[in-house]
Amino acid sequence: MIRKEILSILILAIFLAVAACSKGAESPDPSATPLASPTPPPTVTPTLPPLAAKVNDGYVLLADYQAELGRLKAAEEQLGESLSDEERRQKALDELIGQEILAQEAERNGFVLDAQGLDERITKLREAAGGAEAFTTWMQANGYDEESFRRLYWKAAAAAWQREKILAGLPEAVEQVHARQILVFSQDLANKIYGQLQAGADFATLAFEYDPVTGGDLGWFPRGYLTQVDVETAVFALQPGEYSQVIQTSFGYHLVQVIERDAARKLDADARQALQHKALQGWMQEKKEQSTIEILAP
Repeated sequence: MIRKEILSILILAIFLAVAACSKGAESPDPSATPLASPTPPPTVTPTLPPLAAKVNDGYVLLADYQAELGRLKAAEEQLGESLSDEERRQKALDELIGQEILAQEAERNGFVLDAQGLDERITKLREAAGGAEAFTTWMQANGYDEESFRRLYWKAAAAAWQREKILAGLPEAVEQVHARQILVFSQDLANKIYGQLQAGADFATLAFEYDPVTGGDLGWFPRGYLTQVDVETAVFALQPGEYSQVIQTSFGYHLVQVIERDAARKLDADARQALQHKALQGWMQEKKEQSTIEILAP
């Protein structure tokens, strides 16, 4: 009898222990205060060095801008020129921002220059400079260190690639005129000459009176070549043998005659260079207007 009671007690104790364990494994009471979640590690945002400008998704480092100011000043001293601080500042920013815009466009258009390719190019430059020591001396004299030179050389290579792409669309032959002019500095005199032409005087003969060396010959040129837009506009409105009325510009008073016209004349080196410069200026102006540019340099 005693053994049965002891056995019953043991069975009851085991039952209660199992029940207690089961209760401890139940889902927590939703009304209870939940345990705090582990704090996630802080996100580390890479920090850039000080900037001189932000250009779309790119940037110009302040150190690069300051080094460019130094290079411009050194060039001025060599050439005997002198820019004001503001002119030098604007020139440096324009150069670096323009290069950044060109490099960004080059990447969008497929330009690739990986680390190995960049190393190979710099190795050639180092050899051309006369070796590592001479190249390092040149870099230091021009405000570069190894890191800044690699960064800026890559941008320069990308910018040059994009320039070539822009200029590749320039035609070999375009409409051009061959013209001569009479240029004087008095409106009364210009009106007098115009009156003589109206009375039947020969334009070339009068032109040699006021320019005995060339007779006012402007040679062949395309649209966009002359610096005086009003003169160029008047010239391209004329046919061979026709002459303009008096045109006033910052240079003086012009009378212009067209000698010949050619609808598709091959560009000479001088005209091609002028049109290339104008094409690049136009492209850059358009891209700057489309870009988000923030100047941060002091």
